[in-house]
Amino acid sequence: MGGGGKIPYPKHVWSPSGGWYSRPGNWRQNTAIMFALIAGITAMAFKTSAELEVRHRMPDPDRFYPSRYWSRQIIEFEKAKKEERSA
Repeated sequence: MGGGGKIPYPKHVWSPSGGWYSRPGNWRQNTAIMFALIAGITAMAFKTSAELEVRHRMPDPDRFYPSRYWSRQIIEFEKAKKEERSA
């Protein structure tokens, strides 16, 4: 019930998925590099999106808006409102 051992296969065959019995020795390093690359691209896309975000209507002061913490336009608006109230 084991299926037997590994069968002989041609060593000259190349496959993008790695071929027969593929288990590259540096798979952990490759996975970490790809994770870091994807995280970096995601961070750059998020930063660009936050810089280009434009609001035509500011969020209500008593409601939760996650973009309130990173949108430069909302931060400046709330800072001006706070200064206006204190003056």
